[in-house]
Amino acid sequence: MNKIKEKLMEKVFLTAALTSVAAVLLICVFLFANGLPAIGEIGTADFLTGTKWKPNDVPASFGILPMIIGSLYITVGAIIIGVPTGIMTALFLAKVCPAKIYKIAKPATDILAGIPSVVYGFFGMTVIVPTVRSIFGGDGNNILSASILLGIMILPTIISVSESAIRAVPESYYEGSLALGVSHYRSLFFTVLPAAKSGIAAAVILGIGRAIGETMAVNMVAGNQARIPDSILKGVRTLTTNIVMEMGYATDLHREALIATGVVLFIFILIINLIFSYMKRRGKSEK
Repeated sequence: MNKIKEKLMEKVFLTAALTSVAAVLLICVFLFANGLPAIGEIGTADFLTGTKWKPNDVPASFGILPMIIGSLYITVGAIIIGVPTGIMTALFLAKVCPAKIYKIAKPATDILAGIPSVVYGFFGMTVIVPTVRSIFGGDGNNILSASILLGIMILPTIISVSESAIRAVPESYYEGSLALGVSHYRSLFFTVLPAAKSGIAAAVILGIGRAIGETMAVNMVAGNQARIPDSILKGVRTLTTNIVMEMGYATDLHREALIATGVVLFIFILIINLIFSYMKRRGKSEK
């Protein structure tokens, strides 16, 4: 009977794995089958480096360079804000935080991961945008507001993965540093953190993937202007926002161009995941 149960569970696990792989393959086939012909018709150079997105003009223009740059600007801004904060928070939770505070702080950071994107968007509209507007002027819907919001949104990912990486460092590293006369905090920053660098790098890469794929929250605070910005106080449109705003009414080449935008975004995410896999393998080999 036990053998039958084991065989049955083996089949269940295999089916689940194959279903996951099949889902990824179907998404790939859909994206590339519908997106690549549009890129070919528009022209790869015109599509990737064009600066005008005007699908209703005659002739229509489908240049996504402003959206690519907008996505990169907001993602870089989120990294600058979220990565140092996340790593310092993870170090505090893993090595400094008292047990009583940890019982409150850890669930609080975990809750951030469960908040819907639209709630983050409302928070950005009602708190971040007015604050940026009052300090820097303008309408507040710009790269800076979106970067601050995304920096907050990627914190749970960075904190969770970084904390696990820091806790995985053998305690002998820290104790050996103290034995050599190094202070507590210098031991943490110059011994523990470098030893956990592969796991922390993986956390950063996952945070980047989270930031570059975000749609709803960015849509509510970034300004939605398809242009190449000359300042972080200018509004932009990201790749994901471009798709969600126009897919509902797009037809023919316009619709295919939006799917092709999804292909570009998919390639970005794929590159990030490959880097993450490389980091994981490198971390294991170092151990």
